[in-house]
Amino acid sequence: MIYRFFYFYRMKKGQKRSLVVEPKRKVDILFDKYAESHQHPKNELIHWVCVPLIVFSLLGLIWSIPFPYLGFLGKYNGFLNWASFVIAFSGYYYYKLSPILSYLMILFVFAVALVIVQLEKWAAVGGPAVWMVCGVVFVLAWIGQFIGHKNEGKKPSFLDDVKFLLIGPIWLLHFLCLKIGLKY
Repeated sequence: MIYRFFYFYRMKKGQKRSLVVEPKRKVDILFDKYAESHQHPKNELIHWVCVPLIVFSLLGLIWSIPFPYLGFLGKYNGFLNWASFVIAFSGYYYYKLSPILSYLMILFVFAVALVIVQLEKWAAVGGPAVWMVCGVVFVLAWIGQFIGHKNEGKKPSFLDDVKFLLIGPIWLLHFLCLKIGLKY
């Protein structure tokens, strides 16, 4: 197990400083593992563009899957779709790793949902279907991801463990937290 080391100094006279060993949090272990295949600056830049686009397009594709009418929902029937379940399950996973990062991810998903709703409105007046737009974005973003990993010279982390598909977005958010001094 990987550990973080902290030195604590005792203030009482005659006591020596002691070393307290605290286990590294699971989220930090996952970030360290994810970062192993994301060291090249071009790959990191591509990830800053492509990971949010993949989240957007994946949610849009899932959002587009027809959802059955549930009478007990009444007037709220249109507010629940398959993406709601994906958001709930991934939000719970993120919360277990880091509440702060899960809150930031909820804000990001809210912004993505607003864009998807606008795409739905556009499709209703003759624009392209949401699934078409999201499908194109999804394919292009994944091509970008693989170009980034070709520059890196390492295979993507999710090929070893599928949970790294969920780690990518919060890995980016954790850099924002570090930049503004927010403890995640």
